[in-house]
Amino acid sequence: MRIWLFWASLLTFGWLTLGSWRTVAVPEKLSDYGFFTGSIAGQKPAAGVVPYALNTPLFSDYAEKLRFVKLPEGETVAYNDTSVLNFPVGTTLIKTFYYPNDFRDVTKGRRLMETRLLIHQSEGWKAFDYVWNDEQTDAFLEVAGDTKTVRYVDANGKSRQHEYTIPNLNQCKGCHNRNEALVPIGPSIRQLNGELAYNVAGKPENQLMHWQQAKILSGMPSLDKCPKTPIWNKPETGSLNDRARAWLDINCAHCHNPNGPAMTSGLNLSISATDLTALGIRKTPVAAGRGSGGRPFDIVPGKPEESILTYRLESTDPGEMMPEVGRKTVHAESLELIREWIKAIK
Repeated sequence: MRIWLFWASLLTFGWLTLGSWRTVAVPEKLSDYGFFTGSIAGQKPAAGVVPYALNTPLFSDYAEKLRFVKLPEGETVAYNDTSVLNFPVGTTLIKTFYYPNDFRDVTKGRRLMETRLLIHQSEGWKAFDYVWNDEQTDAFLEVAGDTKTVRYVDANGKSRQHEYTIPNLNQCKGCHNRNEALVPIGPSIRQLNGELAYNVAGKPENQLMHWQQAKILSGMPSLDKCPKTPIWNKPETGSLNDRARAWLDINCAHCHNPNGPAMTSGLNLSISATDLTALGIRKTPVAAGRGSGGRPFDIVPGKPEESILTYRLESTDPGEMMPEVGRKTVHAESLELIREWIKAIK
């Protein structure tokens, strides 16, 4: 079954330009796309749908994520080690958010929350969100967003409950906007340069090598020449500085960069940024209002308790917290990482 989105698409993202008067056929159910085989809740990819993972992913209220990419048949994505990959028109990026019932034991099942799609159409990337039903039999197109209560046992054995917010389609622009255009955030060479088991029984493989062998990545040099993002919570993968910068890059730099929605802040939290003032060190805030917490600088070297950055990360006040969308809880573990990083800055 398909529904025809006309005014909704026009109002949310300008998917239809004035004068074209074209409608866009959008499947009502996630299962209509054919991305998965068997029970759709199993998230077993169909032929041509490739799983992937990021070394250091975006925090989303402790939700876990299953990521997949589907390129048009016969197409490849060109290697580029400076930015997110430039996927060809016809590509779909698929991301399912879920909570294990018990983070200590995956055999106790999980609850799928939503599946977000980014589809690269001829006029640019378009976002669609599918919300899973309570029966976990399918996910249905949702434009207006939703809020659901989630309950689970965390990795420390503590029972947790909080609200999980499913964004409306306009809110997608808050993170995915670059120069007024919607773009992907995560899948870059440095983020994909890590291992992933492509099936339950399989041995983990390097993702870049897998993509190259599957003929969906072209122009790749030898693996030792490819940059690699460390895993933020694994000290063996990188220094304190590298891991903190990796976390800030994926969680903050999609807005705080010279071309992002928060460009007017003057902050550039991209992993490639070298200007220490733009990084926030001894930088006074721009129009932060009460979001500054009365603190003088974004980052005060050696003093996280005096830095605006930590104030905003530890807040859950919608008028103060950062990121502004995508979370209602504090990511305590990464906050500790950022505190330690600021303490080490001289």
